[in-house]
Amino acid sequence: MSFAIESANPVVKAVIEGTAPRPARLAAARGILPLPELDLIEVLVGLAVCDDSELSTLAYQSIRTHDTETLNGLVRSESVPAAILSHLASVSELPQKIHESIISNSKTPVAAIVKFAGETKSAELLDAISLNQQLLVETPAVIDALLKNPNLSSDADRRVTETKREFFEKERGQQQIANELRAQGKEAAAEFIENADFEGLGLSDDDAFFLAEHIIVPDNETDDSWLGLEFIEEIYEETPEQRQAIVNKILGEMSSEETDVPIERVSVINRIMKMGMKDRTKLAMKGDRESRNILIRDPNRIVAQAVVQNPRITEQEIEKIAAMRSITEDILRSIASSRQWSRSYSIVHNLARNPRTPLANVMNILSRLQLKDLAALAKNRNVSDAVRKQATRLSQMRAGKG
Repeated sequence: MSFAIESANPVVKAVIEGTAPRPARLAAARGILPLPELDLIEVLVGLAVCDDSELSTLAYQSIRTHDTETLNGLVRSESVPAAILSHLASVSELPQKIHESIISNSKTPVAAIVKFAGETKSAELLDAISLNQQLLVETPAVIDALLKNPNLSSDADRRVTETKREFFEKERGQQQIANELRAQGKEAAAEFIENADFEGLGLSDDDAFFLAEHIIVPDNETDDSWLGLEFIEEIYEETPEQRQAIVNKILGEMSSEETDVPIERVSVINRIMKMGMKDRTKLAMKGDRESRNILIRDPNRIVAQAVVQNPRITEQEIEKIAAMRSITEDILRSIASSRQWSRSYSIVHNLARNPRTPLANVMNILSRLQLKDLAALAKNRNVSDAVRKQATRLSQMRAGKG
């Protein structure tokens, strides 16, 4: 059997490869050849796996009876060759502390740990492996080996099972849902499912699938370049109480617009508000009309601004938003400044009548209003005195009274 020699000592190479005299090889197999400890262990492992049965038996016996503290110091070091760690992991007769050092050494090949996890009878060592979550996540085969070992303790079984469910079964579940959505031609929804952090969002699989059905804009259609540094301070995660307050605010606004808010819409609002602010922003930019109608009322201006940036938003929706009294000045200013939306008379008319529209924007709009609308605005007590006065002046000029 071939063995990769790492030692630079020519004696080690000669003994393992068989070019050294037979008496020297026998002495090495008995562990009495005068060599540095690390070289001696490499020789013993090399001979233990060789095809010469006499040398192999003697070397194996020498490994099992080697001084425990000396051997433990070697297998804990960073200089020990991986081939030595791999072989020693398979020697079941070694003391438990040796095996514990081997499985905790980062140089130990994962294949050796997988084999060890499947064969060891030590519940304590299985527990030690189960506590190394990084190893379990990086090497799923270790999880399978542990779960198949009848000596695994109930606590270790629980830890390993939870890791498997958290990092692998959920991922497979997400991919299955994404594949199903993609097969239905719902590319944007599939992208959301693939990228969603269900646990981080506080969403169940059903919640995530439900929300995915509301996403209609694929990644390649969105533009988040507007998310500049000025918004960084507003990127935060709310407490459950703050999110519930947002739900209540949105329901209150909708109740004032509709006699009865459908239970289905209440369900959508509650599910959306399980999402963090960053993910609500993504949904606002990629969601359907129902999602936009909900998220435009979000008190966080980043989320509301993302609704206006949604490439599928319609002129009718913008017209409705321009008239809403709960919308922040930032949103109304961006609509008024938009070349696309400012071409719509119904939108600018609503902006002019909205008391929350910034004064500078309203003043620019007034000159575009029809005489009858200017006259009505001059009498509108909901707008500021400055707007009424300017509307009065313009309407009188149009009527020839100025």
